[in-house]
Amino acid sequence: MSDVLHASPLGKTSEYKSEYDPSLLFSIERKEKREELGIHQDDLPFYGRDLWYGYELSWLNSSGKPVVRVAQFELPCDSPCLIESKSFKLYLNSFNQSRFDSDEQVLGRITLDLSTVAKVAVSVRLFTIEQFETRGFDQAPGINIDDLDIAVDCYQYNPSLLAGLAGKSVEASGEVVSETLNSHLLKSNCPVTGQPDWGTLVVSYRGEPVDHGALLKYICSFRDHQEFHEQCVERVFVDLQKYYQLEALTVYAQYLRRGGLDINPWRSTLNAKPEVLRFIRQ
Repeated sequence: MSDVLHASPLGKTSEYKSEYDPSLLFSIERKEKREELGIHQDDLPFYGRDLWYGYELSWLNSSGKPVVRVAQFELPCDSPCLIESKSFKLYLNSFNQSRFDSDEQVLGRITLDLSTVAKVAVSVRLFTIEQFETRGFDQAPGINIDDLDIAVDCYQYNPSLLAGLAGKSVEASGEVVSETLNSHLLKSNCPVTGQPDWGTLVVSYRGEPVDHGALLKYICSFRDHQEFHEQCVERVFVDLQKYYQLEALTVYAQYLRRGGLDINPWRSTLNAKPEVLRFIRQ
């Protein structure tokens, strides 16, 4: 992975091209980090998608007048590759001084380029500012656990924190609950630049009761952890399944935008289309 990241534009001085250039896109295979978690690319333990929003998309129409749009990109989680975010930003900015006849032409170009790099069909939608304004914001669903009175002294990723505040393995009690929990305290860091990535994490499950305090301490342990957004969410999913007996599990994170992009990975045991949400910090 380190060699691959070294070849990416992350952490390097980059020239901002203002003429359309699909070669700026850089892909990273999901396989290596998934194998680290015991996930096999051809036998995923979840369904899911990565939903991106691009707020820095503009081009010139056939008369040379600038056009501005907000873009939504949806990558299925079974795609062989994810798209490195800085390369995505550089790619979108390459539209700035290029002329296109219509939104449909831009939509077609972006859809083809992203699908080629991700090696799977990528869904793309374009919104006018007025259309996007009407969507407003949503509240994070479920119970917020951020105000729990706990002591935190671990800021390096530590999955054993899920075992409970006493540090003992959780034994199935036979009790089954269904609940949704959320926390706005998720923070991780870019694996190359070290820049902070802030987000809201949502965990919805049915099964053995999850220790709320243990979960919050575990979330805080990502604070100095370096990993991409998608990989962090898959790590949380795998760890919860390891420490708890769960019949159903959904984990997703809504990350704040950085570089004009926000990334929202969603993973679930349920083969259902996730609700499209947008939180206040996005």
